[in-house]
Parts: sequence; structure tokens; C-alpha cells
Amino acid sequence: MPILPPEPDLFPDDLLTCEELLEQANVDASWYSAYTKSRQEKLLMRHLRQLEVPHYGPLIPKRSRSPAGRVRSSLVPLFSNYVFLLADEMQRYNAICTGCIMKATPVVDHVELVQDLRQIQSLISMDAPMTIESRIEPGQRVRVRNGSFAGYEGIAVRRDAETCLIVSVRFMEQGVSVKLDDCQLEKI
Repeated sequence: MPILPPEPDLFPDDLLTCEELLEQANVDASWYSAYTKSRQEKLLMRHLRQLEVPHYGPLIPKRSRSPAGRVRSSLVPLFSNYVFLLADEMQRYNAICTGCIMKATPVVDHVELVQDLRQIQSLISMDAPMTIESRIEPGQRVRVRNGSFAGYEGIAVRRDAETCLIVSVRFMEQGVSVKLDDCQLEKI
């Protein structure tokens, strides 16, 4: 059991089911994909609840062992660094002013987003085990998001048995390969 009580990841509770709220997306509010600073998803959701900005940042349980062998369980974001907001311009501005958001990108197809978020919420409520599946495939151009190689760009060369990629980085008309975790990369 987590040390702290679980915090809601959805505000208001009927955000994804209330047709009145969803119709608001067509009139004066828009869905945004908010890219947060590292490990600030929960903090952003706390701020958004205080500001009464509708949002959803799916959280899933994660179990790990401490160095002493104790099992720890916590709630972690399903999509690290992302929270989805339904906001008008003033709410979006207030959300960005929290200092937790690096970028708020408008969602083009909000109907598809809501359908996907409903399915994710349903799977989470059924306690289905979930992991993020990346769509980075060999041959795609990628950028390293974090770590000592942050900012480097290259091409995904091959996928190993698990979640590692080998990225070719060109310089001086030569290439080098470096083995990175899939979660460190983003498509360009």
C-alpha cells in the first residue's frame, strides 16, 4: 500500500462521460496535451484541481523492491510527462503559469482522444496490467530526450529483444552506434 493516499487523476470525476462537458470542447474550450517538466505530472494535477481546470492524467500502480527487500507500491503516470486538459484560453494560460508545463499542444481530433482516454480509464478500473508500447521502429529518425546524450539525433537502427534501440548518430561523415532505452527516445 502506498504511503500517501491516492490522489484523483481525473477532474471532474465525470469529465470523460459528461456529454455537456465534452460538447464544451466544440464551443469555447479545447483539449490540450500538456507536456510537463520531469516528474511533475501529479503536482500539475494538484494545481489544476485548485484552478478547477478539467484534466486527466492516468495513473497506474507500480510495485518495486527497496534495497532492503521491502515491496513498495506507488501510483505512477501511465504517460510520463503528459496530462490532458480541457481548457479555454484563460484556463490554459493559468495552467501554464503553474510552472509545471513545458508545452501545451492543442489536440486536433478531440473525439478520438476522448474515446482513447475512456478506454484507458476503463482498463485502469479493471486493474488490467499495462505498459507503454512505443511506436519507434527501425529506420525512424529519433532524438534523445534525456540522459547524457540528450539532444542528439539519429536513426533507430534495430530493436533488440527487449526495449533497447541502437541509434546511429552521424558526424564527420561517419556513424557511431549507442545503445539506449526506448523511453529515452522520441520520434522526430
